[in-house]
Amino acid sequence: MAGSSRVGQKSRDSFARARLVFPDGTSRVTIDRDSVPVYIERGLGSYLFDIDGRRFLDLNCNFTTLIHGHAFGPVVEALTHQLQRGSCFANPTESEIELAELLCGRIPQVDRVRFVNSGTEAVLFAIKAARAFTGRSKIAKLEGAYHGAYDWGEVSLMATPDNWGDPATPKSTAVYRGMPASVLDEVLVLRFNDVEGARRSLALHARSLAAVLLDPMPSRGGLIAPKPGFIAAVQEAARDKGFLVIADEVLNLRQGFQGASARYGVVPDLVTMGKIIGGGLPIGAVGGREDVMKVFDASAGRPLLPQGGTFSANPLSMTAGLVAMRYLDHAAFAHLELLGNFVRDGIGRVISTRGAPLCVTGAASLFRIHPMAQIPNDYREAHPTAAAMALMKQLTRFFAENGIILPQGAAASISTPMTHVDAELIVDVFAAFLDSHQDTVDATEVRT
Repeated sequence: MAGSSRVGQKSRDSFARARLVFPDGTSRVTIDRDSVPVYIERGLGSYLFDIDGRRFLDLNCNFTTLIHGHAFGPVVEALTHQLQRGSCFANPTESEIELAELLCGRIPQVDRVRFVNSGTEAVLFAIKAARAFTGRSKIAKLEGAYHGAYDWGEVSLMATPDNWGDPATPKSTAVYRGMPASVLDEVLVLRFNDVEGARRSLALHARSLAAVLLDPMPSRGGLIAPKPGFIAAVQEAARDKGFLVIADEVLNLRQGFQGASARYGVVPDLVTMGKIIGGGLPIGAVGGREDVMKVFDASAGRPLLPQGGTFSANPLSMTAGLVAMRYLDHAAFAHLELLGNFVRDGIGRVISTRGAPLCVTGAASLFRIHPMAQIPNDYREAHPTAAAMALMKQLTRFFAENGIILPQGAAASISTPMTHVDAELIVDVFAAFLDSHQDTVDATEVRT
């Protein structure tokens, strides 16, 4: 793949067709493209094959969803069997009970579960559940953290130096034109790892807060490890003032057998899940303390929080998720941890040896390369300059030219079918990039 064009002719032809039916030629704003996106024909294991017949090691895994890679045999077999029996029903099925039993038995603080159709829906209903339980409307969230497409979860997702406000009191910023000012007024923005700032802001707004929405390691915010003092400060404020802690583990549940909260000492009241629990199919889930989850209870009439969905708990997602999660045993997570450590350590050694002004963050099966010499503490410190963004685009392009799909500005992920050879390839390609782009890297203004 070295030296080849990133995009083949068939992808170019497909994109020309797509531009006639989609507003910008794509169906999702999250699709990476270097002018033209790469169109995929199929995936197998840790590799993707595009419509031009080229093979790529996939570090996107559909935005960290495919923890077992593509076309995972046990999931394919189970789905084939279920499709022959039906794809969706208005009635419940035993498969939803089995997946719920697995999650409740594995994830701490998850006593009860409700299934939805996406991570966005999971966050949406978790926020609503916190409001219904506390009778309050306001939420707190981390600057730069992604929580899906619910208005309140999107506040300050794309804050910039031009609008993010004072370091001590971050400003609530809109993510799209026309976002209601009332939404901005109902969201308190915190800086990740700012212990004193969190204590001060949470105490000031405590009486109106329903919950703090906390991603233990925000991917879009930099994939930065939380400081124990920060986690403790947030949880102490919540317990003292009566608002809830919502752990958004839609992405980070893959950080361990029991998820990311257990890894970092978060004791949430509600947990949002998605991605890996669906085995490659659309899914979301809200779980939490039994007393909090009672807001969904309709056994005695209208619940405090009505929740439904035509495709919620559909048997295809339940079946795929159950099989995928059963295969995510302790051995699978140990394998992922080993490969993740190898990649992060390898990239770190290459950076150190070359003296490059870059760094790498992440944990478990996740990593992210930053165009700055020091590991950032939060979204603001991780926010790149225009020159740094251009450098990262060159990095992504170089990886693609060498047969690896590396997400730009997001978490890269390891999957269970990946091998030590795959991990070595990632490190070797990164080293080759630095060797061939040393002048560009050194000349880049890497800090905001």
